[in-house]
Amino acid sequence: MAHPASRRRNPVIAAVSVLIAGLALAGCSGSEPDSAPPADTRSAAGGGLLAEHELAGLDTPEVIERLDRMHVDDRPSDLLASVQPDALVLSDERQREVELPMPDDEVYVSVAPYRTQTHDCHFHSLTTCEGELGNAPVRVVLTGPGGDVLVDENRETFDNGFVGLWVPRDIEAKLTIEHEGRTGTARIATRSGDDPTCITDLRLT
Repeated sequence: MAHPASRRRNPVIAAVSVLIAGLALAGCSGSEPDSAPPADTRSAAGGGLLAEHELAGLDTPEVIERLDRMHVDDRPSDLLASVQPDALVLSDERQREVELPMPDDEVYVSVAPYRTQTHDCHFHSLTTCEGELGNAPVRVVLTGPGGDVLVDENRETFDNGFVGLWVPRDIEAKLTIEHEGRTGTARIATRSGDDPTCITDLRLT
C-alpha cells in the first residue's frame, strides 16, 4: 500500500510532468499572448510595436533578415516573430500584434541542421528559435520539381543555428546540407498555409 505522503506527491509530479511536456512541444515557438485584442486595437498598436524594435518602414523580407541574423544575446525578450507561409506575425507581452504579408511568390523557410540535438518546431520563431550549429559553414543545395537546382551555395548558419531560404510557392523540394563531411536531407513544401517554415529534422550523418 502506498504511503499517504507518496499519494499526495503524485498529483504534483504529474502536473510538473505535463508542464515539462508542454514546454518541450512548444519547442522554439515561444509563448503566445493569453488572448488577442480586437483587430482595430491590434492595427493601431502595430505601428508602435514596430517602432519600438526599430522595424518601422521595413518590408517583410527586411524584418526577417534583421531578426534572423541577430546575435542570440541581442534578441529582444519581449518580441515574438512567427514566420508563417502567408505572413510574419509579430506580437508582444502587451498583446500588441501586427501581421506583415509574405511575398506572393515566395515563402521563407528556416532550417537548423543538427548532429546530436534538435527540437520540435513548425513555424519558425525569429526571436526564440535556436539550433545546435551556430555560425557554422554549410553547403546548401535545394532541388525542386524535375530536378531543377534552385539553390547551390556555400552559406554560414546564423548565430541562432538556422539557415534561411526563400523558396518558391506551390512546390515540393529536396534540401541537402553538408557540413564537415556530414550530409543530411529534408523535404520542404510550400503548397499550403500550414506547411512548416521551421525544419529541425535534418540530421547530419
